[in-house]
Amino acid sequence: MKFVLLNFSILLCLVSCVESQNKHLTYQNIVILSDLSSRIDNKPPKDIEEIQKIILYFKNECVKPGQKIGDKSSISFSTFSAKLAVKIDINEIKVLSDKQEFINSTGKYADSGLDKKLEDFDYKVKEVYANARNQGLDLISILIDKLEKEPIVKQDTFVIDGIDTTFIKYDNKIYIFTDGYLEYLNKAVNKQFYFGIPEIEKIRTYCKKNNVNIAKALQDNPSLCLPPYKGKKNEFVNLHILETHERDKNEKLQTYKYPTGQRDNEILEAVWRKWAKESGFKGLTWYKY
Repeated sequence: MKFVLLNFSILLCLVSCVESQNKHLTYQNIVILSDLSSRIDNKPPKDIEEIQKIILYFKNECVKPGQKIGDKSSISFSTFSAKLAVKIDINEIKVLSDKQEFINSTGKYADSGLDKKLEDFDYKVKEVYANARNQGLDLISILIDKLEKEPIVKQDTFVIDGIDTTFIKYDNKIYIFTDGYLEYLNKAVNKQFYFGIPEIEKIRTYCKKNNVNIAKALQDNPSLCLPPYKGKKNEFVNLHILETHERDKNEKLQTYKYPTGQRDNEILEAVWRKWAKESGFKGLTWYKY
């Protein structure tokens, strides 16, 4: 009995000396989607400039050549009307030494590493913007389809090595370049996610009639809102709506048709935010000119 207890005590000491070395790592999955609508020709072109900022963020803040080892981040670009146009996924390179040469653009990747791929990425974006236009797309329906049917969202995972576990988390950021208006050509067939000037005016009228702000109007009258859609992958996604603008703004005079609290962009942002929250998205960030 003493011998058994002694062995058990020794075993406990050994186990206590070998502690698991669990790690928690976070990588970025950046998805850029552009509507390429008529807004491109109606407003000063800022999309490409903003996309270049995202590319630099991917390189300098996510992958960090020369500083970081074993990155698994990715960046992709496509239009709403087409499949993937260009993508860089660091995790596709499994051998660590090869991955680092690719990231640092050294060794066998001196002329075909990350630097070259980012140049190609930027070129492809400019090429698509120069040659494609898509007017009247049902952006919300297409976004839902892309989330459900295309592998654009990465989900958290883990890797076990003996008693050690590495927990891998992906920060999915979807950047949507659009003016914020949700107008499309087949409204007569399906107006589920249609939200344009008539819908904006309904909210504006409701606010004036009932002496309430936009948030209160949307809370009190669900018919003024977009219907939520709780997709299975929404909870993993942060939406970024970029470069929206207001048609009710006179660019030449720098004046607005409506006062603060009733402007198009304010109404659109409130509607998008409510839809994203009720649809279960992780978050939504709104940008405008």
